[in-house]
Amino acid sequence: MPAPGRSAAYAHSVLRITDARTGESLEAAPARRGLTRVEAHTAGADTGALRVLLVADLLVRALELGGTPVWSVLICERDRAELQAGAATLGIRPFEDSRDVGSGLGEAQVIHVVAEGSGTPDGPTVAVAPVHGTAEGADPTALRLALLARDRAAPATLDPAGLDEARATLARWRGRVAAWARQPSRPIPDEARARLRAAWEDDLDVPAVLDTLTWVETSPDLPDGARFETYAYADRLLGLELMRDLGAPA
Repeated sequence: MPAPGRSAAYAHSVLRITDARTGESLEAAPARRGLTRVEAHTAGADTGALRVLLVADLLVRALELGGTPVWSVLICERDRAELQAGAATLGIRPFEDSRDVGSGLGEAQVIHVVAEGSGTPDGPTVAVAPVHGTAEGADPTALRLALLARDRAAPATLDPAGLDEARATLARWRGRVAAWARQPSRPIPDEARARLRAAWEDDLDVPAVLDTLTWVETSPDLPDGARFETYAYADRLLGLELMRDLGAPA
């Protein structure tokens, strides 16, 4: 419970994940401010492997937003260069190539992110369901949104209709963010901040984060400056370049 006089949106909260080994919920950062290592395990460079890296990227971003120091490692059986190039195209931040890079930094936790059905490492594990369909020729950020819009525990199906919908959503949101930016800035509403944090700290529920953005977009009572700040804040997790069109002609 928040301290008296303190908004619930700013109360201390903890990112929790479901451990694929046990099905139990656990804290992603059990030691306050302790270093967490996130290891992404892949067997190749297909779209399923990119989804594993995307989930690992989200986990790193969510931990950092909560104030946890993180370093990330890619454990790749083959096609590392191809996978890294595809990840960069999707806006996934670089992963280290070796566990040794962070040795001696006093890790408090190691979390593994793996493809569903692959070998389970020794330690807390996040499993990612496979991807069906093809994304050839897709806009990279639209592909990122299409993958984010599906719960990571459910298979993601890529098809032209879904990718077109993601592309249209991005175009609309970027245009509205650019328009909202022309209005006086306003604080992120407590309810919006609380809903965003509750979503991504509940087992990285990104679809709920996206639903919250839709609520912020359509709620008639929010000032445009508050909408802008909320979208800017959420994009620190989502990495969808929602600020890309700032300054573009109206």
